[in-house]
Amino acid sequence: MKSEDQKRKSLKELQENLGYYFNDIELLETALTHSSYANENKLHISKCNERLEFLGDTIVNLVTSEYLYNKYPFYPEGELTKIRAKVVCEPSLAFIARKLRLGEYLYLGKGEEATGGRNRESILADSSEAITGAIFLDSSYEVVRNYLLVNFESDIVHAVAKGDLFMDYKTELQERLQKVAKVRVEYVVTKEEGPDHNKLFYIDVTINQQTIGSGIGRNKKEAEQMAAKEALILMGEDYV
Repeated sequence: MKSEDQKRKSLKELQENLGYYFNDIELLETALTHSSYANENKLHISKCNERLEFLGDTIVNLVTSEYLYNKYPFYPEGELTKIRAKVVCEPSLAFIARKLRLGEYLYLGKGEEATGGRNRESILADSSEAITGAIFLDSSYEVVRNYLLVNFESDIVHAVAKGDLFMDYKTELQERLQKVAKVRVEYVVTKEEGPDHNKLFYIDVTINQQTIGSGIGRNKKEAEQMAAKEALILMGEDYV
């Protein structure tokens, strides 16, 4: 178990990743507390993140709906609903959690920890929603809206432009680069973390030995896709 100093340092690091500093640090701790940890340590139900997840789910849907309603005034209700479903989904929320490295800071029970809970898609997605709920309670709708749009806006625009949020980013990157010049695209593993059953892979995508994007995933394929996605986003608005 972490000492109080280690816990404070971890929470400070996470807030730096989030780009938001909590007034009530207990809200952040609750957002990070999985039910398995709460049950194991006989904590009250209010001390795990399920209630914050419930609140965050509503806020994510509201912010996304509001954005779509204002950004695309001529889209019918059915089309807006489809786009929202592509953006507000478990893979998308888990991707944001990985980008923010939420898994490293979660409080998990021993069983969840041993079976790879820190990288489990459902747990990461739930933690994204719980953090959203915590930021809302700690601040205001406007603050949490800005936080979400920083993380979601490029995915929303992409879902509208391409009609498919979780596409083959590697193929898209290859095709886009080949239109400009004949270059060799390589994916390089820069780091591996964790035991065999619970690994994280860090991969850079390079052209002519220059890094143009980085990604993290539970396997090499996923990390390569995330690296290609970042490269596409960094290429600018022409991508989205």
